[in-house]
Amino acid sequence: MMRNASALLCAVALGACSLIPDYEPPVVEAAESWINAGAEIEARQAEPPPADWWRAFGNEELARLVARAQANSPDLAAATARVAQASATRRAAASTLLPSIGGSASGSRSGQDFDTFGTSADRVSWRGVIDASYEIDFWGRNRAGAIAAEASELASAFDRDTVLLSLSAEVAATWLQYLAIEDRIDVAQANLDNARIVLELIETRVDLGAVSPLELAQQRSTIAGIEASLSELRQQRAQTLNALALLLGEPPGEIAVGSEGLSAVRLPVVQPGLPSELLTRRPDIARAEAQLLAANADIGAARAAYFPSIGLTGQAGFGSTALASLFEPASALYTLAGSITAPIFSGGRLDAEYDRARARYDELVANYRGAVLAGFRDVEDALAAARYLAEVEAAQQEAATQAAEAFRLAETQYRAGAVDFLTVLDAQRSLFSAEDALVRARLARLDAAVSLYRALGGGWSDPRR
Repeated sequence: MMRNASALLCAVALGACSLIPDYEPPVVEAAESWINAGAEIEARQAEPPPADWWRAFGNEELARLVARAQANSPDLAAATARVAQASATRRAAASTLLPSIGGSASGSRSGQDFDTFGTSADRVSWRGVIDASYEIDFWGRNRAGAIAAEASELASAFDRDTVLLSLSAEVAATWLQYLAIEDRIDVAQANLDNARIVLELIETRVDLGAVSPLELAQQRSTIAGIEASLSELRQQRAQTLNALALLLGEPPGEIAVGSEGLSAVRLPVVQPGLPSELLTRRPDIARAEAQLLAANADIGAARAAYFPSIGLTGQAGFGSTALASLFEPASALYTLAGSITAPIFSGGRLDAEYDRARARYDELVANYRGAVLAGFRDVEDALAAARYLAEVEAAQQEAATQAAEAFRLAETQYRAGAVDFLTVLDAQRSLFSAEDALVRARLARLDAAVSLYRALGGGWSDPRR
């Protein structure tokens, strides 16, 4: 009889149907080429960035910092733990597709101490039973739940990969910012040294009565302004180092960064490939689609809730009044039962849950389209920055060169009495401003390269492919 029940179970399971809607990825139109790529970048398919894309900057210190961050970051550890939670949820959901089996054993003794003849009337019984229950997933409700849980686990894994990509990019950007501040401090210090040289000249000329004390006050004001800028930059350097320590998962003061400056960093050339390739390169887009798959399966589960639930229960074991004869064939016992439970009136709950599942799916369709469009924008922004900031840096380089020459000439002519002090003062300020802007332009170009790697997915590859 148990063999007949197993055959019935297999036949019903094979005849089960799924109410999950057919899934089709939302269509988001992609341009044929990147608008801001520039003439030097061909509109062609390109290899994705390498997994260790930060090595393209040619600096081993950056590689070491990224490795430390990936090993110690609390944010990455939390994202990894969320993947483990989603994996456990997926296994729990998958267990509903299998029978549930349990066992029990008992022994009891009952009766009175003496009967009417003065003898013992105790009754002893022993029982050992295995219980089994199984819900026939005829409408696919449990399978839909398992599919949704599996898709949610994928979404958690893609979320972890997004955190990993963001972490690496933030470490690179923060490290570059630190080096740029070091360079700006060097620029400010050099300008301060020049200003003090000019101050000594003015003090000598004031002592000789050749110039007004007004020029002395103006130069001292210039020096004080540069010193204030130096203090602000040192504050920014300390705070940037603290931010880097947080990314590395270490207390402030535990890390040290070299002071070679931005000159020790290579500017990589990044090939963005075709816009259509972006859909398979970014983990945040993959996460959005995985969430969409889970919501699609939830619609199937909400549909199946309208239909009857079919369950089978069985029990087999032994029962006897004597422990020695418990496992003899005559002591065997079994029961087999089937049940059908159907919703009759739910007060609109099933309709509401189905409507919620549909609305959730529509929301995630919009989120997916938004993630794709945001990805396109991120790449275009980074390409535009890489393209135009090259022109900015070249112009700032020329401005700094000419400002240095103007200051040299102004100082020389001032010593000779050919120009007034205002000319020197303007030349000083122009030189400081131009050299500081040159450092910031170089940082912006390197930041644009980091942003482009991040926008392209940084070497992430979809494990489903």
